[in-house]
Amino acid sequence: MTTLTQRTSGLVQRRTEATRNAAADKERGSSGEEDEARRGDEEEDDKGDSKETRLTLMEEVLLLGLKDREVICKSDAPTGDMLLDEALKHIKETQPPETVQSWIELLSGETWNPLKLHYQLRNVRERLAKNLVEKGVLTTEKQNFLLFDMTTHPLTNSSIKQRLVKKVQDSVLEKWVNDPHRMDKRVLALILLAHSSDVLENAFAPLQDEQYDLGMKRVHTLLELEPEKESTKPNANELMWAVVAAFTK
Repeated sequence: MTTLTQRTSGLVQRRTEATRNAAADKERGSSGEEDEARRGDEEEDDKGDSKETRLTLMEEVLLLGLKDREVICKSDAPTGDMLLDEALKHIKETQPPETVQSWIELLSGETWNPLKLHYQLRNVRERLAKNLVEKGVLTTEKQNFLLFDMTTHPLTNSSIKQRLVKKVQDSVLEKWVNDPHRMDKRVLALILLAHSSDVLENAFAPLQDEQYDLGMKRVHTLLELEPEKESTKPNANELMWAVVAAFTK
């Protein structure tokens, strides 16, 4: 039976389940040469980003439209990112340490404890947008809406967004390695956070039906992973999987 998936433009007919299963059989196994090629491509991508256009993970999520563990600040050295430094300051000064789940609730303001509302990071979206304006990715405009003016930040450098979209697409298509622990950790975190923020669909919308289905199928394999189990594997980033667990709880 043909699966139908709804996009913003309406219902689009997708591939049959039989075709999808046949495509899945071709995914198995990745040679060492493929890994080397993938790493080489990632290095080239990094070289393409100048210092002025190197984006933080939160900025990338914005641009795309486990077990509880205590978070302990190991270094109070400034990172250069205003929002991250503010969050780290709260974490460093708080005793006893809070869990990852608790910090996500506190920093986002989703807490019922009025004594901890001061931990909330204020105006996050606007501050991220201003960072992107400074980096030449967005611009600032004033738009009139009846009785008041509203500040907006339209995209001004489409090439940076296109490069970001392609990076996400390639990670689950041409550069798919079928193992989250062999994926670039930053790209993996970007995919998972973008999905939690309901903006991941924007990266896959331009794809042809066959690529769209294949890409989303692979994304779902990542979403179905058990963070607590993955965090115990060799060379795993425990904090990243703890954050994933908090968002998917």
